[in-house]
Amino acid sequence: MSNHARAPADSEPAISARGLTRRFGKLTAVDHVSLDIPRARIYGFLGPNGSGKSTTIRMLCGLLRPSSGECTVLGHPVPRDAEKLRHKIGYMTQRFSLWEDLTVVENLDFMGRIFGLENGVRRRRIEELLEHYRLADRREQRAGTMSGGQKQRLALAAATLHDPEVLLLDEPTSAVDPQNRRDFWESLFELVDRGTTILVSTHYMDEAERCHGLAILDGGKLVAEGAPRQLIDAIDATVIEIEAENVRAARQALDGQPFVKSVAQLGNRLHALLARDLPEPEQRVKALLRGVPASVERVRASLEDVFVAATGFRRDDDGGHTVAAG
Repeated sequence: MSNHARAPADSEPAISARGLTRRFGKLTAVDHVSLDIPRARIYGFLGPNGSGKSTTIRMLCGLLRPSSGECTVLGHPVPRDAEKLRHKIGYMTQRFSLWEDLTVVENLDFMGRIFGLENGVRRRRIEELLEHYRLADRREQRAGTMSGGQKQRLALAAATLHDPEVLLLDEPTSAVDPQNRRDFWESLFELVDRGTTILVSTHYMDEAERCHGLAILDGGKLVAEGAPRQLIDAIDATVIEIEAENVRAARQALDGQPFVKSVAQLGNRLHALLARDLPEPEQRVKALLRGVPASVERVRASLEDVFVAATGFRRDDDGGHTVAAG
């Protein structure tokens, strides 16, 4: 497999954006997003559908022109230098975007020609990737007859055929099972070890936790950014867990209290986010639960708690989070 020269830690970011904004008529899909993505790292966009993840990625790879703001990728202004970046960027969409009536080899060969790979280089890279992504025994199979996990591996092989320095992945695991998701992420870390910078959007909490850095988007705005552990440590809430036999009664006791920002049920437990500046939070919750037998304990926040807190404790119509726990 090919290797990129690993850039020094203090080198310029692989991707940089300042005030990046995109409007569609009266709708502002991305609203003044600024970020810096270091080289040879996995940087994640976490957010619900409609939060601006896909639109931001499309602007960063030159497919969409920003309404305002600016961005650079590998030192090149985008979209001005989009053509120069074409051979340095790989892009994998949420939907399988290769040709279903072509075989695995035909798809890869066609993509190699699009990227301008010379015949010998193209054939060598195809053979490398067939082996690496466990597709050698599927080389003559038509893509449309493959399973979700096989299609995903083929799409990743196609996106990395030209050995890009930056790989942009738009919810790449939304259509595969948990085992294939884990295998896919192992492949991403192998790419990072060889110097590739990866930007991946996701709505799975377990995937977000795997990222070196993370941006939480909501309503087109960047509402939190940092390493997952940093975000957890800095959460703007106190997290309390309540275990009770009568969970409904316990929840009713918490409902409507101004300092209780969010409550989620986990079996016989309630997971509550309280205002961070609330004094003696355990005692306040116990006072609310007077007459309801329950244990009350302050616990460490999860990344899902961070998401709920950062997005203004927004809930969906069913009372659940709009992002999957994975």
